[in-house]
Amino acid sequence: MFQNRKILAVIPARGGSKGVPRKNIRPVADKPLLAWTAEEARKSRFIDRLILSSDDLQIIDAGKSMGLDAPFVRPRRLGLDHITSEQVVHDILQRMSGYDYVLVLQPTTPLRSVEDIDGCIRLCIERSSKTCVTVTQCEHTPYWMYNLDESDTISPLIQSEYLTKRRQEIPPVYMPNGAVFMAETSHFLKTQSFHTKQTLAYVMPRSRSLDIDTEDDLIMADLLLRRRAEYRPEATPKAVTT
Repeated sequence: MFQNRKILAVIPARGGSKGVPRKNIRPVADKPLLAWTAEEARKSRFIDRLILSSDDLQIIDAGKSMGLDAPFVRPRRLGLDHITSEQVVHDILQRMSGYDYVLVLQPTTPLRSVEDIDGCIRLCIERSSKTCVTVTQCEHTPYWMYNLDESDTISPLIQSEYLTKRRQEIPPVYMPNGAVFMAETSHFLKTQSFHTKQTLAYVMPRSRSLDIDTEDDLIMADLLLRRRAEYRPEATPKAVTT
């Protein structure tokens, strides 16, 4: 709880994954991928209840062995490829009431820290925001990107004066990194979205923003998590509006 607001955190981990089969329980730095998110979430000072949502009994059993609460099996219809996290969370909130905010922690972003989790919670509630998501600064600016047509001719993706500017003169741009999504429950039940015109952003460094989509990402996560015991960069959060 933070400022008398009750917070429900959800780790969504479905069984199907075409890019990296069974990725949520694949070993990464000697632990199932899911464990890295579970361990950091349990360190939170503000989360009132942490649950695992899955349609897969093997993942649920793995989660329970880590001490995760899995109050129900996700309906099969919510485990299909086209189903979004928002649809899963909406179903959960219809089953579980009494929480002021809901938090989503995807296991595919295992480098996020408890400081990121609690920082996002603090920012959202202190700023009285309906929604807050974690973002990271883009490595490659879209102001220098081009479209390619059928004749292999390039044209600027964004027409602007920044095409001819030096990198130091180009404004930073950000993208959601998938680490933390937060919303006021009453607002989410109406909109089924973590994104509004007033969504706050909690900025995380790229070093903790790896989102696992491929086998190479798994290898990179393994290397970075093994380094965590030796070196853990400090978060320097700031708020921007997306």
